[in-house]
Amino acid sequence: MANKKGIAILGSTGSLGKQSMEVISLNPDHFFIELLYASFNTDLLIQQALKFKPNMVVHMDELRQEELSELLYLQGIKCFYGYKSMLQALELEGIDIVFNAISGFSGIKPTLKSLQYGKTLALANKESMVVAGSQVAKLYNEKGGSIIPVDAEHSAVFQCIMGEYSNPIEKIVLTSSGGPLKGKSVEELAGISKSTALSNPHWKMGNKITIDSATLINKGFEIIEACWLYNLNFSQIELLIHPESIVQSMVYFEDGSVKAQLATHDMRIPIQYAFSFPNRIKSDFSRVDLLKIGSLTFEDTDLLAFPNLRLSYHAAEKGGNLPAILNAGNEIAVQAFLTEEIKFNDIFRINEKCLNSINYMEDPNYNDLEDTDKETRQFAKSLIY
Repeated sequence: MANKKGIAILGSTGSLGKQSMEVISLNPDHFFIELLYASFNTDLLIQQALKFKPNMVVHMDELRQEELSELLYLQGIKCFYGYKSMLQALELEGIDIVFNAISGFSGIKPTLKSLQYGKTLALANKESMVVAGSQVAKLYNEKGGSIIPVDAEHSAVFQCIMGEYSNPIEKIVLTSSGGPLKGKSVEELAGISKSTALSNPHWKMGNKITIDSATLINKGFEIIEACWLYNLNFSQIELLIHPESIVQSMVYFEDGSVKAQLATHDMRIPIQYAFSFPNRIKSDFSRVDLLKIGSLTFEDTDLLAFPNLRLSYHAAEKGGNLPAILNAGNEIAVQAFLTEEIKFNDIFRINEKCLNSINYMEDPNYNDLEDTDKETRQFAKSLIY
């Protein structure tokens, strides 16, 4: 790798953002930070900026703009405020890779801008493909650039299909540990507490994605992502429960061969792969020890106990603005569960009501998706009681 790659980290103070900076710290000869953006935890953003000395920092703390500008200016770091400033900054020539680790709908525009500017996009924002997959695919085909998924499961698929360009995909198998509620009955799930739902056995993640993992809706969203990322039909994506969570994904090819990618529960592995692609960099990250694990098991999914997964299957199959409706309704419902305004099974109640009540659009444009998102959020809030 002759030249160091300049990286823009969007969502630098979140879990994935912090892990990406660990990867960069471990590989200073390969990467440097050109841009940092965070919408919360300004104090941590300052610490990151002072340590890594990026060319530019964009923040969302309007009250501290003057303070931050003066502090970072003394270190030779440009400082700007606001979401629009971040979008404009993505055009910088020094940015080779945009790592989009922004959570939620606000991560979609950075994805579209990155592709518009022909950047390599290391994508960890689910909503970009779940909500706006058609827009992303269109821009990707028109402008070029590249998308390297960072989610563990989609990074695994991406790695499995490398070198298989003349061998068509028959199907993809995504895996799930089953989350903290695996094996629970419908009756047991009705009384699940917030602390129990947040106790993921394998992955350390933010509260929102941890609850999505508990309802398994995150796996439905990953199926929608896979359809757009790999240009596949819904029927070509399969989900298996894999309690050990070691096989990240598998790809079946038309010649009868199957490839699987195995890894430990360390998100730095797919992050480093996305940053270094098409090369690989040696690391000291933990290795899979099959003798210690002993066995790898697989089970079918329980759609009765986890009906949110069934809703996401419906949205994936029908498409249009249904994924946008489900995503928006789910965000409101999960937040209400985390603040203990609703019970666990109410997440499904709200999601189902949103899908059945918001007008369906078969071929929405971006403005339609924005309108759908706003309308659904308002409607979902009216269902909280």
